[in-house]
Amino acid sequence: MRNIALVCAVALALSGCAEPFQARVSRFQTLPAPQGQTFTILAGDPHLNNSLEFAHYADLVTAKLRAQGYQPATSPEVATLVVTLDYGVDKGKVITESDPFYGCAGYGYGHFGYGGLGCGGFGYGYYGGYRGRYHRSYVIGYDPLFFGGYGEVESHIIYTSGLELKIDRVGDHQRLFEGHAKAVSSDDRLTYLVPNLIDAMFTGFPGNSGETIKITVAPPKKS
Repeated sequence: MRNIALVCAVALALSGCAEPFQARVSRFQTLPAPQGQTFTILAGDPHLNNSLEFAHYADLVTAKLRAQGYQPATSPEVATLVVTLDYGVDKGKVITESDPFYGCAGYGYGHFGYGGLGCGGFGYGYYGGYRGRYHRSYVIGYDPLFFGGYGEVESHIIYTSGLELKIDRVGDHQRLFEGHAKAVSSDDRLTYLVPNLIDAMFTGFPGNSGETIKITVAPPKKS
């Protein structure tokens, strides 16, 4: 029964269909209120400027900026603002978890605040949005982390994704906005990650300069 409870809890935490997407967003800005400014969007990697995939993400950013009151320029040459969009996802990292019901040693998982597997259960720190592939392996045997107990060990892969958005004024090239959004998930598909990171970036846009906050993006409603 204890093993079943652990598996159910982990499955719920990593469920792709029910969990919201969570990102950590930092923004720095001196962006003036919309007063007729026009913009063009460029890729952080110039090789992507002719990419259909990048064009799709640029359209999403365009819709967000239009909702704020800025207008897309009729051509890059007449734009008053240049928006630079960059994004990516790493190759993943294997995370191993031991069944907390087999002992009372707590420990954490690295940079993103994976907290305390132990007698009191477990938590997933700052990030959520766990969707997609779930890689699991079980090893029954001695686990030195659990003070002589025998435990069950399982592992899965997590991916760290990020998005960077910059806005510069044409003419003097003054930086008006710089934002960074990062997330951890079990899904490495950019087609899933980038739209969610864009939603997180534009939640409360342009934000308080110098503030880093956690943004939760609700999952799409089932039709």
